[in-house]
Amino acid sequence: MSTVIKRIWQIALLIVITMVMNGLVSMFHLPVPGSILGMIAVYLLLQAHIIKLEWLELGGSWLLSELLLFFIPPAVGVIQFAQVLKADGERLLLAVILSTAVVMACAGLIVQYIAKRKEKGRT
Repeated sequence: MSTVIKRIWQIALLIVITMVMNGLVSMFHLPVPGSILGMIAVYLLLQAHIIKLEWLELGGSWLLSELLLFFIPPAVGVIQFAQVLKADGERLLLAVILSTAVVMACAGLIVQYIAKRKEKGRT
Protein backbone atom coordinates (compact mmCIF):
# COMPACT_ATOMS: atom_id res chain seq x y z
CA MET A 1 0.00 0.00 0.00
CA SER A 2 1.40 3.42 -0.86
CA THR A 3 2.47 5.76 1.91
CA VAL A 4 -0.13 8.41 1.07
CA ILE A 5 -3.02 5.94 1.16
CA LYS A 6 -1.73 4.42 4.40
CA ARG A 7 -1.48 7.89 5.94
CA ILE A 8 -5.05 8.72 4.86
CA TRP A 9 -6.40 5.48 6.38
CA GLN A 10 -4.57 6.13 9.63
CA ILE A 11 -5.89 9.67 9.88
CA ALA A 12 -9.38 8.35 9.08
CA LEU A 13 -9.04 5.84 11.94
CA LEU A 14 -8.09 8.64 14.33
CA ILE A 15 -11.06 10.68 13.12
CA VAL A 16 -13.42 7.74 13.64
CA ILE A 17 -12.13 7.26 17.19
CA THR A 18 -12.63 10.96 17.88
CA MET A 19 -16.15 10.92 16.44
CA VAL A 20 -17.10 7.88 18.54
CA MET A 21 -15.77 9.56 21.68
CA ASN A 22 -17.58 12.82 20.84
CA GLY A 23 -20.76 10.77 20.44
CA LEU A 24 -20.25 9.15 23.84
CA VAL A 25 -19.65 12.54 25.44
CA SER A 26 -22.88 13.95 24.03
CA MET A 27 -24.86 10.77 24.73
CA PHE A 28 -23.81 10.52 28.38
CA HIS A 29 -23.37 14.30 28.96
CA LEU A 30 -19.81 13.81 30.17
CA PRO A 31 -17.85 16.87 31.35
CA VAL A 32 -14.74 15.79 29.40
CA PRO A 33 -14.07 16.72 25.75
CA GLY A 34 -14.37 13.88 23.26
CA SER A 35 -10.85 14.51 22.00
CA ILE A 36 -9.43 13.84 25.46
CA LEU A 37 -11.43 10.63 25.74
CA GLY A 38 -10.21 9.75 22.25
CA MET A 39 -6.59 10.10 23.33
CA ILE A 40 -7.26 7.96 26.38
CA ALA A 41 -9.01 5.37 24.21
CA VAL A 42 -6.12 5.24 21.72
CA TYR A 43 -3.66 4.85 24.59
CA LEU A 44 -5.68 2.03 26.15
CA LEU A 45 -6.14 0.31 22.78
CA LEU A 46 -2.39 0.49 22.15
CA GLN A 47 -1.55 -0.78 25.64
CA ALA A 48 -4.01 -3.67 25.28
CA HIS A 49 -2.48 -4.51 21.89
CA ILE A 50 -5.91 -4.23 20.25
CA ILE A 51 -4.45 -1.82 17.73
CA LYS A 52 -0.81 -1.68 16.70
CA LEU A 53 1.35 1.42 16.72
CA GLU A 54 2.04 0.90 13.00
CA TRP A 55 -1.68 1.41 12.34
CA LEU A 56 -1.48 5.01 13.61
CA GLU A 57 2.17 6.03 13.45
CA LEU A 58 2.38 7.47 9.93
CA GLY A 59 -0.87 9.45 10.13
CA GLY A 60 -0.19 10.63 13.67
CA SER A 61 3.31 11.79 12.72
CA TRP A 62 1.93 13.78 9.81
CA LEU A 63 -0.75 15.39 12.00
CA LEU A 64 1.90 16.36 14.55
CA SER A 65 4.18 17.80 11.90
CA GLU A 66 1.34 19.98 10.60
CA LEU A 67 0.00 20.88 14.04
CA LEU A 68 0.71 24.59 13.67
CA LEU A 69 -1.79 24.82 10.81
CA PHE A 70 -4.57 23.66 13.14
CA PHE A 71 -4.06 26.71 15.36
CA ILE A 72 -4.69 29.27 12.62
CA PRO A 73 -8.54 29.14 12.66
CA PRO A 74 -8.82 29.58 16.45
CA ALA A 75 -6.26 32.38 16.36
CA VAL A 76 -8.23 34.19 13.67
CA GLY A 77 -11.46 33.53 15.56
CA VAL A 78 -10.10 35.36 18.61
CA ILE A 79 -10.33 38.59 16.61
CA GLN A 80 -14.13 38.39 16.92
CA PHE A 81 -13.76 38.89 20.67
CA ALA A 82 -11.93 42.22 20.65
CA GLN A 83 -14.12 43.58 23.48
CA VAL A 84 -13.19 40.67 25.73
CA LEU A 85 -9.52 41.14 24.91
CA LYS A 86 -9.75 44.85 25.74
CA ALA A 87 -11.51 44.18 29.05
CA ASP A 88 -9.59 41.13 30.26
CA GLY A 89 -6.55 41.01 27.97
CA GLU A 90 -3.96 41.17 30.75
CA ARG A 91 -5.52 38.34 32.73
CA LEU A 92 -5.91 36.21 29.59
CA LEU A 93 -2.30 36.84 28.62
CA LEU A 94 -1.13 35.91 32.11
CA ALA A 95 -3.19 32.71 32.01
CA VAL A 96 -1.74 31.79 28.61
CA ILE A 97 1.83 32.45 29.72
CA LEU A 98 1.46 30.52 32.98
CA SER A 99 -0.32 27.57 31.39
CA THR A 100 2.28 27.44 28.62
CA ALA A 101 5.08 27.40 31.18
CA VAL A 102 3.39 24.61 33.16
CA VAL A 103 2.83 22.51 30.03
CA MET A 104 6.42 23.02 28.88
CA ALA A 105 7.78 22.09 32.31
CA CYS A 106 5.60 18.97 32.54
CA ALA A 107 6.49 17.91 29.01
CA GLY A 108 10.19 18.40 29.74
CA LEU A 109 10.00 16.38 32.95
CA ILE A 110 8.12 13.56 31.22
CA VAL A 111 10.63 13.46 28.36
CA GLN A 112 13.52 13.35 30.84
CA TYR A 113 11.82 10.54 32.76
CA ILE A 114 11.23 8.53 29.58
CA ALA A 115 14.80 9.13 28.36
CA LYS A 116 16.25 7.95 31.67
CA ARG A 117 14.00 4.91 31.64
CA LYS A 118 15.04 4.02 28.09
CA GLU A 119 18.70 4.53 28.97
CA LYS A 120 18.39 2.14 31.93
CA GLY A 121 16.80 -0.43 29.64
CA ARG A 122 19.77 -0.33 27.22
CA THR A 123 22.41 -1.00 29.86
